[in-house]
Amino acid sequence: MMSNITFANPEYLWLLLVIPLLVVFYILRQQKTSPSLTFSSVKQLRDIPGSVRPYLRHILFAFRMIIIALLVLIFARPQSTDYWEDVSTEGIDIVLVMDISSSMLARDFKPDRLEAAKNVATEFISGRPYDRMGLVIFSGESFTQCPLTTDHAVMINLMREMQSGMIEDGTAIGLGLATAVNRIKDSEAKSKVIILLTDGVNNMGEIAPVTAAEIAKTLGVRVYTIGVGSRGMAPYPVQTAAGLRYRNMQVEIDEDVLQEIAGMTGGKYFRATDNESLNKIYAEIDTLEKSKISVQEYSRKREEHMPLAIIITALLLLEILLRYTVLRKFI
Repeated sequence: MMSNITFANPEYLWLLLVIPLLVVFYILRQQKTSPSLTFSSVKQLRDIPGSVRPYLRHILFAFRMIIIALLVLIFARPQSTDYWEDVSTEGIDIVLVMDISSSMLARDFKPDRLEAAKNVATEFISGRPYDRMGLVIFSGESFTQCPLTTDHAVMINLMREMQSGMIEDGTAIGLGLATAVNRIKDSEAKSKVIILLTDGVNNMGEIAPVTAAEIAKTLGVRVYTIGVGSRGMAPYPVQTAAGLRYRNMQVEIDEDVLQEIAGMTGGKYFRATDNESLNKIYAEIDTLEKSKISVQEYSRKREEHMPLAIIITALLLLEILLRYTVLRKFI
């Protein structure tokens, strides 16, 4: 539906004032150029049938004025301001919960687990423009990096700024999940989802992971969990007297707890062992959460110059036709 029309460049409308001046100029010129003959008597001319064709030549000038007016309107860029259209949207609120503990710097992913997780999550965010999304980070403690928002550019920037060492080290999975649940609990979205990514075992925080999962279940929040880390040994960062070094250590992920969280809330557990598998996991979650609904979306602007251009074209063709046919002898 379209109603109100506005102009992007209204200053061009002042050019319409030229049209009255051109009309006055045309009338004065016609008066000066009109031929005159002197007759002793007009009695003999009364029987000559009249013709309107000489007067039709003025229609060409009228066409020119209309064309100029329409060109001015096109330059002013007419736009509809309340155009609505039906679109499909997901109608889902999603909170990403990211582990930023020091172990996320392990280099069994390229360049490391944290950067790989950030890159894949960024693509996931960009691929869901209609969903509200939020970001919670945790290690030894937890906080909200970005509340639920549709401004994905802001969220992506905050995602890029996220790094290990921002908060106390450790792995407080339960606390991270509880923070995310608290953020999404008041959502009125059709579907409420949390995607929790970690590479370790819960060893800090006053809230147990299963307890946080029970709260999520009660509030109708679905939790997908992702365990990040290769199987066997991986190069972990270790602080030594000579600085940061990497040492091969056993990968330990509490898969039982992550599976329990996902199963309890109606989600699913995934294990990512490299960059490629992490990409596939987010792609699968993206597919699972495609619960589309039809809504009406407001389109901010829509250009409306095309009908004017069509009228101009039609008038030009009509003028050419008249000029070289009916009015050829009177021009």
